[in-house]
Amino acid sequence: MVITKICCLGAGYVGGPTCSVIALKCPNIRVTVVDKNEERIRQWNSDKLPIYEPGLDEVVKKCRGTNLFFTTDIVKSIEEAELIFISVNTPTKISGNGKGRAADLKHVENAARMIAEIAKGNKIVVEKSTVPVRAAQSIMKILKANVSPGINYQILSNPEFLSEGTAIADLLGADRVLIGGEESPEGQKAIKELCWVYEHWIPSERIITTNTWSSELSKLAANAFLAQRISSINSLSAVCEATGADVSEVARAIGRDSRIGHKFLEASVGFGGSCFQKDILNLVYICECLNLPEVAAYWQQVIDINEYQKSRFTKGIIESLFNTVSDKRIAIFGFAFKKNTGDTRESPAICVSKRLLEEGAYLQIYDPKVDAEQIDYELEGASKKYEIHTSAMLSAVNAHAIVICTEWDEFKELDYNVLYDVMMKPAYIFDGRKILNHEHLTNIGFQVKTIGKRLHNGESTGMWETC
Repeated sequence: MVITKICCLGAGYVGGPTCSVIALKCPNIRVTVVDKNEERIRQWNSDKLPIYEPGLDEVVKKCRGTNLFFTTDIVKSIEEAELIFISVNTPTKISGNGKGRAADLKHVENAARMIAEIAKGNKIVVEKSTVPVRAAQSIMKILKANVSPGINYQILSNPEFLSEGTAIADLLGADRVLIGGEESPEGQKAIKELCWVYEHWIPSERIITTNTWSSELSKLAANAFLAQRISSINSLSAVCEATGADVSEVARAIGRDSRIGHKFLEASVGFGGSCFQKDILNLVYICECLNLPEVAAYWQQVIDINEYQKSRFTKGIIESLFNTVSDKRIAIFGFAFKKNTGDTRESPAICVSKRLLEEGAYLQIYDPKVDAEQIDYELEGASKKYEIHTSAMLSAVNAHAIVICTEWDEFKELDYNVLYDVMMKPAYIFDGRKILNHEHLTNIGFQVKTIGKRLHNGESTGMWETC
């Protein structure tokens, strides 16, 4: 089989960018991204894409209408494709068995049933969604139970390792592509077909092939290890604040050890995003189901430290502001879970904002890429004592404090002399991302608080209290 047509079920953060890059690098392959959501497809076909990702607009505009198509025509897309990516959402279950930890695979199952119902010929079906180990086996059971005579399926696991904000760069210069499949001759042939697609731009030595189960577990393990590093350095940030050490200096020292390295050692208010927490909770659930309680408890602690860090940071804000934020105006700088994305899923800003609203604060929120509707959605059920502003300057007017929740570059470049003038005094800055020049801010007159470092700019209180 020579792959000439690819279909992707799901036009979200994974399916859209991944297939756009495949279309860019494989001009002889027709790539179709299909979704039931008509509004999302309309956005993919418009000048304002449904997601923000640096470089994505340029790739889509170059390929769309040539060999890249976005449609709601599921039947035609599945019928014509030789290779089908399943890139649907796999949220954490909110009810039933495994509530709050297990992955909800209803969309994956529905996708498999659609393929079985529609397909008229042999297909290579590729898991692109993040799924628990042995999910491919479930997909195969559904397909085989509903297969028409003469049709054969091969199921591959091809997890994504994209980082939001750098997804296009990650796709174009991937440090590895992981493909898992059955060890049968047919399975190995299917692996080679998918390898051939990626080899249009990824060197073959960067393409790793494994069995299906190893591939599925590797995705969960990769995110668990990265999140573990963040929780590890954040746990040390609490020790630094209590002892007078500087967490940035500690991170730099241990990062010089070649066995450890420097990546993901930036202390902060905590990690967010669609993957880390969801995947670790899924891993915890798998371990519990396999009767491995000690392993489950180990990975659960990564989540617990992350929640502790967000709570600790917010508690420090309240205690620094004379132990009350009732009716005080607080500017929230950043609502996305990280810079260069409009994604708010599991963003620390949500936790911080809700806690401050519970304490009676009035929030003035600004994020350069998160729509007001999305902020309203995330704060649904909380106090309505907040405004959403179109600039950092406007959000700082009459504020008692600025809280940095997202590491947007523009926050480093603001004129803090002007911001200081429009704020209430004493004016506080709580740098939850350690991105600002704290000495400069102190010289202006700000009371500055940050993660993992005790600053000498006045009396220390709360999470920055001395022993």
